[in-house]
Amino acid sequence: MSDLAKTPKSPKSPEPPKVSTEKPATDKPAAATPAAEPSAAPASAVDPRLLVREEGFKGYWSEFTRKVRGGELGSLPVLVGLIVIAVVFQFQNSNFLSASSIANVAVYSSGLGIMAVGIVFVLLLGEIDLSVGSVAGVGAAVWAVLNVNHGWNDWSAVLVAVLSGMVLGALHGFFFAKIGVPAFVVTLAGFLGWSGLQEWMMGGEGSINTPSGSIVENLTNYFFEDKVVAYGVALVAVLAYAGSLLMDSRRRGAAGLPARPTTEVLLRTGIVAILCFAVAYVLNEPSGARGLPLALVLFLAVLVVADFVARRTTFGRQVFAVGGNPEAARRAGINVDRIRITVFALSGMLGAFGGLFIASLSGGATKSVGGGNTLMLVIAAAVIGGTSLFGGRGKVWSALLGMIVIQSIQQGLNMIGMANAIQYMITGAVLLAAVVIDSVSRRTQKTAGRA
Repeated sequence: MSDLAKTPKSPKSPEPPKVSTEKPATDKPAAATPAAEPSAAPASAVDPRLLVREEGFKGYWSEFTRKVRGGELGSLPVLVGLIVIAVVFQFQNSNFLSASSIANVAVYSSGLGIMAVGIVFVLLLGEIDLSVGSVAGVGAAVWAVLNVNHGWNDWSAVLVAVLSGMVLGALHGFFFAKIGVPAFVVTLAGFLGWSGLQEWMMGGEGSINTPSGSIVENLTNYFFEDKVVAYGVALVAVLAYAGSLLMDSRRRGAAGLPARPTTEVLLRTGIVAILCFAVAYVLNEPSGARGLPLALVLFLAVLVVADFVARRTTFGRQVFAVGGNPEAARRAGINVDRIRITVFALSGMLGAFGGLFIASLSGGATKSVGGGNTLMLVIAAAVIGGTSLFGGRGKVWSALLGMIVIQSIQQGLNMIGMANAIQYMITGAVLLAAVVIDSVSRRTQKTAGRA
């Protein structure tokens, strides 16, 4: 009984709360330490790759080797290939790097290169457009019929021709995106159907000559003979490039991210300036070239606009997203059908525009414009330049690099007297090598966990 009486008698059970009331005073320093740790954690959790620019040359070299080991080759194989091509053909013929030879490469690259820009966007979706050659032929036929046969204004005929290509491309995109017909089949049907339309529009004559002094004739035959123009375009290109670097650094700085140091901006700008002014100097040489070709100016303008759209706009980012994973893009709220239709419309528009360049080079619109190896060269240029056939990876400037490679090979082989059959075989081998590099690169990225 005494034990039972003692049990309720222990009012000291409330003592633990007394101890707990004193704990806040004694535990404040300990509580402050964990509070400081989380605030320090974000500062130490910065992605090391963002600090590359702050490490100077050593940081860039380590980043470069990391990318190469991970299969991210970028434009490296193309640049190496261009150097090899220049050395080999210059050794075979000392006029390969002359002013007239470089001007020829620039002019002949422009029309097909513009068409390749549209193919780059299609490849970014992971699709293919087999109709671009016949669309180019239709564009040239529309311009010739309206301008020459019906007396339309030159500008109006050109505008309608380009818009006709956009309509045909949008039609391909509609059947692909809305109906579900594979892009390969849709564009193959377009290749056959628009070739027939082109032949029907040209009629029994089969060719319509380009009027003297017309816009289409000037596309590939007009040169800015005044040296100031070439150097002025080079200066504008350098200033625009430097401005884009400075704006990018300012945006990164505002976001609290490591930005390019001033020395790097100056170095990059200096390299671009050397290249641009060297090309301007060569084109202004009186020994062979006639100045800056209008075709090259238009090609570069298309590249700059397309590159801005691909890298700096919501539409461009959505194209990469759809090409990388269409279902994930759809779940993220992207209108996949709209993106696909727009991309094919863009490809058709640039295809028709490029067809006008081909007509300018051939002296008029014919039934063969856009035929032959046009389709293969355009697709090869995009792939050789570094755009992946598997979608979601590539750059608009791939069209320029790839087309320069192809036209340089053809120019060099022509200068040493090689037959067309040899040119086709070598171009095919280069295309195969580019696809092999792309496939190996993707496999390496998967192994490294970067794909």
